[in-house]
Amino acid sequence: MGKLREVLNDLDGGNCALPLALEAMGERWSFMILRAAFNGVHHFEEFQQELGIARNILSNRLSRLVDHGIMAREVMAEDRRKVHYQLTEKGIELLPAMIALRQWGEKWGAGVPSTPVLVDVRDEQPIGPVTITAHDGRPLGYKELVWKHRSELQPLGQARVRSDRMTPVAAE
Repeated sequence: MGKLREVLNDLDGGNCALPLALEAMGERWSFMILRAAFNGVHHFEEFQQELGIARNILSNRLSRLVDHGIMAREVMAEDRRKVHYQLTEKGIELLPAMIALRQWGEKWGAGVPSTPVLVDVRDEQPIGPVTITAHDGRPLGYKELVWKHRSELQPLGQARVRSDRMTPVAAE
């Protein structure tokens, strides 16, 4: 674990995007607002009703999500008092992270599958677990992962050196 810790300490120098992502998301209410947005909620009053959140907290979290480009805010032309919130492309790309957190909660928190169930529109069957995949689509487990500095990466197709043995490994 020494090598992993050393690399992580190096990443704390500002090159790791995880702190930036956590800053954008904030905390629990931001995730709950996103869940509601993924489920078709678009207006302040709907978010408040759906979530039971205080107006000041909702306003703060929506502003943060808009400031970070995760949601877009548009004043309605027909009623200037009403505001429409919509996920941006950046926000939509959070869906796999949201699903992974939900699946983790089902397994380790609730212990039972959630309802409603997210299904694939073609087959109307539940989606599979979110997994980490290699560049070629192979599923990878925790023990098959290692942190590397970007400068250590080799172009695909060239011989590489395995960090655990320091012996050349033929390119796949």
